[in-house]
Amino acid sequence: CIVGQTADIVPADKIMYAIRDITSTVASLPLITASIVSKKAAEGLSALVLDVKYGRAAFMQTLDKARDLAHSMVSASEGLGVKTVALLTRMDDPIGVTIGNSLEVWESLLCLQGGGPEDLRELVCQLGGHLLARVGTAATASEGADRIAEKLRKGEALQKFCDMMVAQGVERQTAETLCRPDSDVFSILPRAAHVEELCCQTSGVIQSINALELARVSAELGAGRSKAGEDVDHAVGLQLVKTVGSKVTEGEVWVKVHHQGDCVSANHITRLQSSLLIGADSVEVGSRVTEVVSL
Repeated sequence: CIVGQTADIVPADKIMYAIRDITSTVASLPLITASIVSKKAAEGLSALVLDVKYGRAAFMQTLDKARDLAHSMVSASEGLGVKTVALLTRMDDPIGVTIGNSLEVWESLLCLQGGGPEDLRELVCQLGGHLLARVGTAATASEGADRIAEKLRKGEALQKFCDMMVAQGVERQTAETLCRPDSDVFSILPRAAHVEELCCQTSGVIQSINALELARVSAELGAGRSKAGEDVDHAVGLQLVKTVGSKVTEGEVWVKVHHQGDCVSANHITRLQSSLLIGADSVEVGSRVTEVVSL
Protein backbone atom coordinates (compact mmCIF):
# COMPACT_ATOMS: atom_id res chain seq x y z
CA CYS A 1 0.00 0.00 0.00
CA ILE A 2 1.19 3.54 -0.79
CA VAL A 3 -0.14 6.31 1.41
CA GLY A 4 0.63 9.86 2.42
CA GLN A 5 0.19 11.73 5.65
CA THR A 6 -3.35 12.91 6.44
CA ALA A 7 -5.24 14.22 9.45
CA ASP A 8 -6.10 10.62 10.32
CA ILE A 9 -2.76 8.98 9.59
CA VAL A 10 0.12 9.73 12.02
CA PRO A 11 -1.58 12.93 13.25
CA ALA A 12 0.87 13.41 16.13
CA ASP A 13 3.82 13.55 13.74
CA LYS A 14 2.07 16.24 11.70
CA ILE A 15 1.72 18.35 14.84
CA MET A 16 5.33 17.69 15.82
CA TYR A 17 6.55 18.75 12.38
CA ALA A 18 4.61 22.01 12.61
CA ILE A 19 6.31 22.69 15.97
CA ARG A 20 9.71 21.92 14.46
CA ASP A 21 8.97 24.33 11.65
CA ILE A 22 8.27 27.29 13.92
CA THR A 23 11.13 26.46 16.32
CA SER A 24 13.73 26.10 13.54
CA THR A 25 14.42 22.46 14.43
CA VAL A 26 13.42 20.87 11.10
CA ALA A 27 17.09 19.94 10.59
CA SER A 28 17.48 18.37 14.06
CA LEU A 29 18.94 14.89 13.56
CA PRO A 30 17.19 13.26 16.56
CA LEU A 31 13.84 14.76 15.55
CA ILE A 32 14.24 13.66 11.92
CA THR A 33 15.06 10.17 13.16
CA ALA A 34 12.08 10.09 15.51
CA SER A 35 9.70 11.33 12.81
CA ILE A 36 10.75 8.79 10.21
CA VAL A 37 11.39 5.73 12.34
CA SER A 38 8.30 6.06 14.55
CA LYS A 39 6.01 5.90 11.52
CA LYS A 40 7.81 2.88 10.11
CA ALA A 41 7.84 1.04 13.44
CA ALA A 42 4.12 1.74 13.95
CA GLU A 43 3.38 -0.27 10.82
CA GLY A 44 4.72 -3.41 12.49
CA LEU A 45 7.55 -3.91 9.99
CA SER A 46 9.99 -6.80 10.26
CA ALA A 47 12.52 -5.17 7.92
CA LEU A 48 13.20 -1.71 6.51
CA VAL A 49 15.37 -0.23 3.76
CA LEU A 50 16.04 3.51 3.85
CA ASP A 51 17.15 5.58 0.85
CA VAL A 52 19.13 8.47 2.34
CA LYS A 53 19.92 10.95 -0.39
CA TYR A 54 22.66 13.57 -0.34
CA GLY A 55 23.82 16.31 -2.67
CA ARG A 56 22.67 19.71 -3.87
CA ALA A 57 19.10 18.53 -4.54
CA ALA A 58 18.76 16.62 -1.26
CA PHE A 59 17.94 17.70 2.29
CA MET A 60 21.34 16.41 3.38
CA GLN A 61 23.84 18.34 1.31
CA THR A 62 26.95 16.30 2.15
CA LEU A 63 27.85 12.64 2.37
CA ASP A 64 28.98 13.05 5.98
CA LYS A 65 25.63 14.49 7.07
CA ALA A 66 23.75 11.79 5.20
CA ARG A 67 25.91 9.14 6.84
CA ASP A 68 25.18 10.56 10.30
CA LEU A 69 21.43 10.50 9.61
CA ALA A 70 21.62 6.97 8.24
CA HIS A 71 23.47 5.67 11.31
CA SER A 72 20.95 7.39 13.58
CA MET A 73 17.92 5.89 11.82
CA VAL A 74 19.42 2.42 11.46
CA SER A 75 20.35 2.36 15.15
CA ALA A 76 16.89 3.52 16.25
CA SER A 77 15.11 1.04 13.98
CA GLU A 78 17.26 -1.88 15.05
CA GLY A 79 16.64 -0.88 18.67
CA LEU A 80 12.92 -1.36 18.00
CA GLY A 81 13.49 -4.81 16.55
CA VAL A 82 13.29 -3.86 12.87
CA LYS A 83 16.04 -5.27 10.64
CA THR A 84 17.25 -2.12 8.90
CA VAL A 85 19.74 -1.02 6.27
CA ALA A 86 20.27 2.42 4.73
CA LEU A 87 21.63 3.20 1.28
CA LEU A 88 23.39 6.53 0.76
CA THR A 89 22.54 7.69 -2.76
CA ARG A 90 23.70 10.66 -4.83
CA MET A 91 21.18 13.41 -5.64
CA ASP A 92 23.09 16.09 -7.52
CA ASP A 93 21.64 15.31 -10.95
CA PRO A 94 18.02 14.28 -11.63
CA ILE A 95 17.11 10.63 -11.15
CA GLY A 96 15.78 9.29 -14.42
CA VAL A 97 14.66 11.73 -17.10
CA THR A 98 11.44 13.34 -15.81
CA ILE A 99 10.41 15.93 -13.23
CA GLY A 100 6.69 16.44 -12.67
CA ASN A 101 3.71 14.38 -11.62
CA SER A 102 2.24 12.74 -14.74
CA LEU A 103 5.67 12.53 -16.35
CA GLU A 104 7.11 10.68 -13.36
CA VAL A 105 4.16 8.28 -13.26
CA TRP A 106 4.82 7.51 -16.93
CA GLU A 107 8.51 6.94 -16.19
CA SER A 108 7.67 4.71 -13.21
CA LEU A 109 5.43 2.59 -15.44
CA LEU A 110 8.31 2.20 -17.90
CA CYS A 111 10.49 0.99 -15.02
CA LEU A 112 7.81 -1.47 -13.89
CA GLN A 113 7.82 -2.83 -17.44
CA GLY A 114 11.54 -3.53 -17.14
CA GLY A 115 12.59 -0.45 -19.14
CA GLY A 116 13.00 3.23 -18.41
CA PRO A 117 16.21 5.01 -17.41
CA GLU A 118 19.02 2.75 -16.26
CA ASP A 119 19.84 4.76 -13.12
CA LEU A 120 16.24 4.59 -11.88
CA ARG A 121 15.99 0.88 -12.57
CA GLU A 122 19.31 0.20 -10.83
CA LEU A 123 18.20 2.13 -7.74
CA VAL A 124 14.91 0.22 -7.58
CA CYS A 125 16.71 -3.12 -7.85
CA GLN A 126 19.34 -2.19 -5.26
CA LEU A 127 16.77 -1.04 -2.70
CA GLY A 128 14.55 -4.04 -3.33
CA GLY A 129 17.51 -6.41 -3.24
CA HIS A 130 18.59 -5.23 0.20
CA LEU A 131 15.03 -5.61 1.47
CA LEU A 132 14.82 -9.21 0.22
CA ALA A 133 18.13 -9.96 1.93
CA ARG A 134 16.88 -8.43 5.20
CA VAL A 135 13.71 -10.55 5.25
CA GLY A 136 15.65 -13.69 4.34
CA THR A 137 14.14 -14.44 0.92
CA ALA A 138 17.50 -13.77 -0.75
CA ALA A 139 20.91 -14.92 0.49
CA THR A 140 22.57 -11.61 -0.45
CA ALA A 141 21.55 -8.14 -1.56
CA SER A 142 23.07 -8.86 -4.97
CA GLU A 143 20.92 -11.96 -5.38
CA GLY A 144 17.92 -9.96 -4.25
CA ALA A 145 18.62 -7.23 -6.82
CA ASP A 146 18.74 -9.86 -9.57
CA ARG A 147 15.39 -11.21 -8.45
CA ILE A 148 13.85 -7.73 -8.47
CA ALA A 149 15.20 -7.15 -11.99
CA GLU A 150 13.65 -10.43 -13.09
CA LYS A 151 10.26 -9.44 -11.65
CA LEU A 152 10.47 -6.18 -13.62
CA ARG A 153 11.38 -7.97 -16.85
CA LYS A 154 8.57 -10.50 -16.50
CA GLY A 155 5.94 -7.87 -15.75
CA GLU A 156 5.11 -9.27 -12.32
CA ALA A 157 5.90 -5.97 -10.58
CA LEU A 158 3.68 -4.13 -13.06
CA GLN A 159 0.79 -6.50 -12.36
CA LYS A 160 1.23 -5.98 -8.62
CA PHE A 161 1.06 -2.21 -9.13
CA CYS A 162 -2.11 -2.68 -11.17
CA ASP A 163 -3.64 -4.70 -8.33
CA MET A 164 -2.60 -2.01 -5.83
CA MET A 165 -4.37 0.68 -7.82
CA VAL A 166 -7.57 -1.36 -7.95
CA ALA A 167 -7.35 -2.06 -4.20
CA GLN A 168 -7.18 1.70 -3.60
CA GLY A 169 -10.24 2.52 -5.68
CA VAL A 170 -9.06 2.89 -9.28
CA GLU A 171 -11.40 1.26 -11.80
CA ARG A 172 -9.84 -1.95 -13.09
CA GLN A 173 -10.16 -0.93 -16.74
CA THR A 174 -8.30 2.33 -16.03
CA ALA A 175 -5.59 0.51 -14.07
CA GLU A 176 -5.14 -2.12 -16.78
CA THR A 177 -4.93 0.53 -19.49
CA LEU A 178 -2.22 2.39 -17.58
CA CYS A 179 -0.26 -0.84 -17.14
CA ARG A 180 -0.57 -2.10 -20.71
CA PRO A 181 2.83 -1.61 -22.39
CA ASP A 182 1.34 -0.56 -25.74
CA SER A 183 -1.17 1.94 -24.33
CA ASP A 184 -0.97 5.74 -24.40
CA VAL A 185 -0.85 6.50 -20.67
CA PHE A 186 -1.54 10.16 -21.41
CA SER A 187 -5.02 9.21 -22.58
CA ILE A 188 -5.61 8.85 -18.82
CA LEU A 189 -2.90 10.97 -17.19
CA PRO A 190 -3.04 14.77 -17.60
CA ARG A 191 -1.03 16.06 -20.56
CA ALA A 192 0.33 19.61 -20.80
CA ALA A 193 -1.01 21.79 -23.59
CA HIS A 194 2.43 22.84 -24.80
CA VAL A 195 5.94 21.39 -25.07
CA GLU A 196 8.90 23.71 -25.57
CA GLU A 197 12.31 22.33 -26.49
CA LEU A 198 15.55 23.85 -25.17
CA CYS A 199 18.77 23.28 -27.08
CA CYS A 200 22.40 22.99 -26.05
CA GLN A 201 24.28 26.27 -26.47
CA THR A 202 27.62 24.57 -27.04
CA SER A 203 29.06 21.18 -27.98
CA GLY A 204 30.78 18.72 -25.68
CA VAL A 205 29.92 16.29 -22.90
CA ILE A 206 27.31 17.01 -20.24
CA GLN A 207 29.23 17.30 -16.96
CA SER A 208 26.27 17.93 -14.64
CA ILE A 209 22.62 18.99 -14.51
CA ASN A 210 21.50 20.94 -11.46
CA ALA A 211 18.59 18.86 -10.18
CA LEU A 212 17.60 21.42 -7.54
CA GLU A 213 17.23 24.24 -10.06
CA LEU A 214 15.19 22.01 -12.37
CA ALA A 215 12.93 21.10 -9.46
CA ARG A 216 12.46 24.75 -8.55
CA VAL A 217 11.52 25.72 -12.10
CA SER A 218 9.12 22.78 -12.36
CA ALA A 219 7.46 23.83 -9.12
CA GLU A 220 7.07 27.39 -10.39
CA LEU A 221 5.45 26.04 -13.56
CA GLY A 222 2.86 24.41 -11.30
CA ALA A 223 4.26 20.94 -10.66
CA GLY A 224 4.76 21.65 -6.94
CA ARG A 225 3.54 23.89 -4.16
CA SER A 226 5.27 26.27 -1.78
CA LYS A 227 2.67 25.85 0.98
CA ALA A 228 -0.07 23.41 1.90
CA GLY A 229 -3.34 23.80 0.06
CA GLU A 230 -1.98 25.29 -3.16
CA ASP A 231 -3.14 23.69 -6.40
CA VAL A 232 -0.77 21.39 -8.28
CA ASP A 233 -0.82 21.03 -12.06
CA HIS A 234 -0.14 17.34 -12.59
CA ALA A 235 0.55 17.78 -16.31
CA VAL A 236 3.51 20.17 -16.28
CA GLY A 237 7.17 19.39 -15.78
CA LEU A 238 10.47 18.67 -17.48
CA GLN A 239 11.62 15.78 -19.64
CA LEU A 240 15.33 15.29 -20.16
CA VAL A 241 16.39 14.24 -23.65
CA LYS A 242 20.08 14.15 -22.68
CA THR A 243 21.61 13.17 -19.33
CA VAL A 244 24.97 13.46 -17.57
CA GLY A 245 27.71 11.83 -19.67
CA SER A 246 25.90 12.37 -22.98
CA LYS A 247 27.85 13.80 -25.91
CA VAL A 248 25.94 16.75 -27.37
CA THR A 249 26.30 19.24 -30.19
CA GLU A 250 25.29 22.89 -30.25
CA GLY A 251 21.63 23.23 -31.20
CA GLU A 252 20.71 19.72 -30.04
CA VAL A 253 17.64 19.42 -27.79
CA TRP A 254 18.51 18.50 -24.20
CA VAL A 255 15.24 19.12 -22.33
CA LYS A 256 11.53 19.47 -23.09
CA VAL A 257 9.43 21.85 -20.99
CA HIS A 258 5.84 20.66 -20.59
CA HIS A 259 3.70 23.69 -19.74
CA GLN A 260 0.24 25.23 -20.08
CA GLY A 261 0.98 28.39 -22.03
CA ASP A 262 2.26 31.73 -20.79
CA CYS A 263 3.82 30.45 -17.54
CA VAL A 264 7.33 29.92 -18.98
CA SER A 265 9.27 33.15 -18.55
CA ALA A 266 12.62 34.29 -19.88
CA ASN A 267 13.92 33.86 -16.34
CA HIS A 268 12.86 30.19 -16.34
CA ILE A 269 14.64 29.59 -19.65
CA THR A 270 17.81 31.29 -18.40
CA ARG A 271 17.83 29.27 -15.19
CA LEU A 272 17.27 26.01 -17.02
CA GLN A 273 20.08 26.72 -19.47
CA SER A 274 22.36 27.71 -16.58
CA SER A 275 21.65 24.39 -14.85
CA LEU A 276 23.32 22.52 -17.71
CA LEU A 277 27.12 22.28 -17.58
CA ILE A 278 28.86 21.13 -20.75
CA GLY A 279 32.61 20.53 -20.94
CA ALA A 280 35.25 18.71 -22.92
CA ASP A 281 36.03 15.93 -20.44
CA SER A 282 34.36 12.54 -20.62
CA VAL A 283 32.20 11.66 -17.62
CA GLU A 284 31.99 8.22 -16.06
CA VAL A 285 28.47 7.70 -14.75
CA GLY A 286 28.60 5.22 -11.88
CA SER A 287 26.07 3.80 -9.46
CA ARG A 288 23.96 6.23 -7.48
CA VAL A 289 24.56 4.07 -4.40
CA THR A 290 27.64 5.36 -2.59
CA GLU A 291 27.53 3.46 0.71
CA VAL A 292 25.45 0.91 2.61
CA VAL A 293 24.95 1.50 6.33
CA SER A 294 23.91 -1.28 8.70
CA LEU A 295 24.70 -2.54 12.23
